[in-house]
Amino acid sequence: MVLDGIVSSPLRRHQSLKKQWEDLGSCSTVINRHRYLLTALLLLAFLCTVYLYFAVTLGSRHSSCYGLTRKDKAVCQFQHVQAISKGKLKFF
Repeated sequence: MVLDGIVSSPLRRHQSLKKQWEDLGSCSTVINRHRYLLTALLLLAFLCTVYLYFAVTLGSRHSSCYGLTRKDKAVCQFQHVQAISKGKLKFF
């Protein structure tokens, strides 16, 4: 019947998923098949980590509030927030 191929029972779907899982093989097989993708993913994660490290450590030095004490720094940052909300943004 035509509907048998379209509508399947949950039992048939479970067997299908089990067969697909068995076809994958072991973890080493999956790693070998996707070695290029995993290498690219690791490289991307490493580069993002390096970028974030330098963005955090060097990014604060270029701020006009760099080197100020707690209270003065808070006042400086508050003034920046007010300037941004008014549409006046200072870059340097």
